[in-house]
Order: sequence, then C-alpha cells, then structure tokens
Amino acid sequence: MTTIDFETRVERHRRELLAYCYRMLGSVNEAEDLVQETMLRAWKARDRYDERKASVRTWLYRIATNVCLTALEGKARRPLPSGLGAPSTDPDTPLLPAFDVPWLQPFPDARFRDGDDPAARVVRRDSMRLALVAAMQLLPPRQRAIWVLREVLEFSAAEVAGLLDTSVASVNSALQRARAGLAGAAVVEDELGQPDDPAVHEAVAAYVRAFEAADVAGLVELLTEDAVLEMPPVPLWYLGRDDYAAFIRRVFAMRGVGWRMIPTGANGQPAVAAYAPNPEGGHQLHTLQVFTVTSGGKVSHTVVFQDPAVFAAFDLPAVLD
Repeated sequence: MTTIDFETRVERHRRELLAYCYRMLGSVNEAEDLVQETMLRAWKARDRYDERKASVRTWLYRIATNVCLTALEGKARRPLPSGLGAPSTDPDTPLLPAFDVPWLQPFPDARFRDGDDPAARVVRRDSMRLALVAAMQLLPPRQRAIWVLREVLEFSAAEVAGLLDTSVASVNSALQRARAGLAGAAVVEDELGQPDDPAVHEAVAAYVRAFEAADVAGLVELLTEDAVLEMPPVPLWYLGRDDYAAFIRRVFAMRGVGWRMIPTGANGQPAVAAYAPNPEGGHQLHTLQVFTVTSGGKVSHTVVFQDPAVFAAFDLPAVLD
C-alpha cells in the first residue's frame, strides 16, 4: 500500500473512530488523543497490514480498541452529578466545583456533518445520548467495547472475538452482561423526541424564549414533572419542576437577566450555548446546556456544562458583542 493510498483509506475512518473512542472514554479531548495514537500505530504497522485477513476499518478498530483499553486501565469512570448521589433539595446550596472528578463531557454534533451517511448518523445519534454514554461508563471496559462493537457498529461476534483475541462464546457472554448492565438506564427511544422533530424544535425554542425573558413560570410549563437539572463540575443536581425552577431563579438573581442563547447540538440532542449579561456590555459565555426532550415536547433533563475544555471542543466564542 502506497503512502497516499494508506492515508486516504485510513483518514476516511477518523470521525467514526473518534465517536468510538468517545463512547469508551466519555471525553472528547481524550478521544482525540487516542485517535491520534491509533493513527500513529497504524502508520508504523502499515507494512504488516494484510488486506486478505481484515478490512482497513476492522484493522483500525482492533488498534483503537487496544489503545482505549490500555488508556482505561486504572482510570475512574466519568460520571454526571446524578450518578454520584441523591438530588439536592436546597436551591441555595453553595456552588462549589469538584475539579477532582473526571466529569463526563458532551460530544459536538458538528463533528459529524459534511455529508455523513444519514442512516449511520441516526445510529450514532441514538447511541451517543448523554444518559446512555453515562451508563456505559459503569460497565467494565471490555464489556463496554463489546457492546459498542456489536450493538452500535454491528460487527459480528466472530469479528469482535478476533479484535479482542478471545472466543465467540466469551464475546456473547460479555454482551449479555453489558445489556443487563445498561437495562436499568437504557433510553426508551419511543418516549424521546429527535432533534429534527417539530415538537422538539418548538420545545427548545420556547425554552430559549422563556430563559432569555427570565420567565421562570414559562420555563416550568415546558418541563416534565420529574425534570432533572445538573451542572458539572458542580456536583449538584435537582429533581422535579419546583426545585428546577427555584435554582433558575437563583441563577437570574446572581447573574442578572437579559441572557442570550445560541442553538447548537450535542450527543444527538438539542443544545444551546448560554451567554450571561456582562455589566460592562455584551454577553459572556457561561454554560453549554444539553436538553433531553420527550416525544410530547417537554424538557425532561438538562445538563449544564461549565468547563473551558467543553467550550473549546464546541468552538464557542467567549463573548457576544
């Protein structure tokens, strides 16, 4: 394989490898590093690649899986606040960030634009939801890899066994355990709306209008009864309309009114970049907010990220004039 041939055949898989490493690690930054490591190892081993034994894609996934499993050795899982304990009932609890926790990061939808196959996009979207990625972090790394390779990427059991140097029976057993581990937190797809559904679009647009107008009562009408609000790196989360609304009132009391919100997308879910008013003029980037919206057009879960690494991954401007 010539150098140009190699680069062309390998590079076409970079984005899907990035999504795979993200599902494994729960971090965009770490996933990017591991994809680079995968490409470097593939380059060094290019003369030993035998296309009679495996496609380039399968060969790359073998390398990426080994890279991810090595990176996960001895590492703590990446949670969201709701995975660490009970919800808070005090909207005035001090907002103390826990920077020692390796928080789960969101994944920018923009990484999968530019003509990706629509069917493949749907598969990625449904398997990239924050709740599912967070649940996957509870699985042992090999189970995590097997679940993604079999359920999302649709490799056969024999192919996965080859990737992991194990038996088909071991792959099938690990897959059953992974399914059981995810069952309690699995997203019920028919109860959730998709970002391109009109009801979802209108729910998020209405949420933005209410937030920009500091209309807390209007926000409450858009929430499910058991709506969840969480805000890594602060290890707090709130459950239910009343506590959600009480905390939003506190935000407006602390940061003022007149916010601006810019639509984006994360993990196949609607999201907005939220800009707080700056007393000196303009608006300052405050958070990235990712929404889960039901098929009935109600917001059931909002994850509010306030992490410079997340802002950089989404290429968000620091200020709005």
